[in-house]
Amino acid sequence: MHRPIGSQSVPPHLFKLIPHVGLRKSHMGGILDILRYNDMDLYHALNRGVDKRTIFVDDADRCRFIHDMYEFNDTAPAPDTYRTMWDLRSPTLKRFRTPIVDIHGWCLMGNHYHLLLSETVEGGLTLFLRKLNIGYAKYFNERYERTGTLFQGRTKKILIDNDAYFLHILNYIHLNPLDFLENASSWRKRRIKNTTQTLNHLAQYRWSSYLDYVGTRNFPSILTTSFFQEIFGNYKKEIASYLKDIGKEADAHLWLED
Repeated sequence: MHRPIGSQSVPPHLFKLIPHVGLRKSHMGGILDILRYNDMDLYHALNRGVDKRTIFVDDADRCRFIHDMYEFNDTAPAPDTYRTMWDLRSPTLKRFRTPIVDIHGWCLMGNHYHLLLSETVEGGLTLFLRKLNIGYAKYFNERYERTGTLFQGRTKKILIDNDAYFLHILNYIHLNPLDFLENASSWRKRRIKNTTQTLNHLAQYRWSSYLDYVGTRNFPSILTTSFFQEIFGNYKKEIASYLKDIGKEADAHLWLED
């Protein structure tokens, strides 16, 4: 659980402890102090289809999963109106909810998903992921007339426990769609051939939180951007700086193979 994000969420004296994000240097006692101040545990959650099967076949599937991220982020069970899709482009929705997690970042790929989460109620992280996986699997199996397990197992949850990982993880999640860009597979080896082409591709891929972070309203109702925006400031400049320095980073152990 954590304090509500607001103007006091990052105490001024802690800003001087944050390393310049373009340098990608770990400085223990900086960002971890901010997380402790907000009583926040931040987790990178990821899961994939069983046998690496495709779990998002088309845009209807992707829209359903995003809808589920909103609908199941509540202390209450999904209402009877669950089958009615909400307009998640709206920055506010009228239905009252008590969210159990904050979703700080997300990305949907062909056979897996990434989420960046912190819980707002005790046990919220586990409850949210269970509701999300079960609910989406039920929808998927009904739509494609299949039975059995959809996901390969329990969602993997990785605690963000150092500054280097914190400064890396949101950018890493947002770069995943480069797997769909021809001649861009080297990004996983930390080589970006064309920064302009990379940014243009990310701007055209709507199935992640990237657009909402760079100022294009996409699915703002499911997302909490305030915490990372207070850290990074202008995210367009942050991601450009990250791409420029990507080959210089020494934290290759933070890179995951999906």
